[in-house]
Amino acid sequence: MSDDTVVKDGKVYGGWRQPPNIWINSWIHNDGTAQKIGMRGGTIPGTIHLNLFAPLIIEFFGQRWFEKGSLSMFYTYATLDREEVRAVIEVPPKDAGDVQVGAWVETPEGQTVAKGTLAVGEPQEASYVRNVSLDNTPSEDLRILAGLRVGEEVPPRENVVFTQEELDKVLETITDPLDWYKGNSPWGASILNPSSMYTALNVSFPPDRIAPAVGFFGATELRNINGPLKANVPYRNTGKVICIGASPKTEFAWVDSELHEQESGKLIADMRHMTRWMKNSSPLYQES
Repeated sequence: MSDDTVVKDGKVYGGWRQPPNIWINSWIHNDGTAQKIGMRGGTIPGTIHLNLFAPLIIEFFGQRWFEKGSLSMFYTYATLDREEVRAVIEVPPKDAGDVQVGAWVETPEGQTVAKGTLAVGEPQEASYVRNVSLDNTPSEDLRILAGLRVGEEVPPRENVVFTQEELDKVLETITDPLDWYKGNSPWGASILNPSSMYTALNVSFPPDRIAPAVGFFGATELRNINGPLKANVPYRNTGKVICIGASPKTEFAWVDSELHEQESGKLIADMRHMTRWMKNSSPLYQES
């Protein structure tokens, strides 16, 4: 167990970490842009906090999670450059085969940054993100996302490769650059860290389909089906819009995506991801 991991009162507390904001020159991660729409400053993507769980996963679930496991998080509070955070999970039952436990990220002040579940195998209960109700908003009530449609498939990407060179650059910026990301893994090749899994699984639409607005991450579920995802291996990326909705301050879209091995066609991993766009950042709302 890591020297700064603590087990207390049925919970496992990871060590405090200070993720840097390396995206400070883009969109909501930029102080000026973020403050204009009411944020404290340039925010760190929620997916970066997923990396905090890897040491706890290895300690309590071992390599099996990377082969068949999920991490399901709903983002609730945006942190800034190098603000302290830590991962927390419930202690899993001993000798449990397929199990799901509560998991979250918190600040020293007790603010919950993200909350959800961590699972290995095929537990009976649905994950945190899969339990979120997917409520669609009529297209005539949308402005930013009026060009998208529920059920629409994203153009597939062929031969998606996350190279070792790309992975090495990521490891320079994350707080827990584990050896398994550097070629020394039980599967031989380097495996992708959670935030790089998001990058590989991410899908995008032509820019003219979404009106200009500042977006940020609302939720992410990563799921290893026949994992792990490996560096330097070609995959085929597919995705589909499953929900388009609106809240008082945002419009949002949920997208399911998959990565299949390019050569064999085997499904390796999938993701359910929600992105929000701030209404007060869009000219379409400022005109009303």
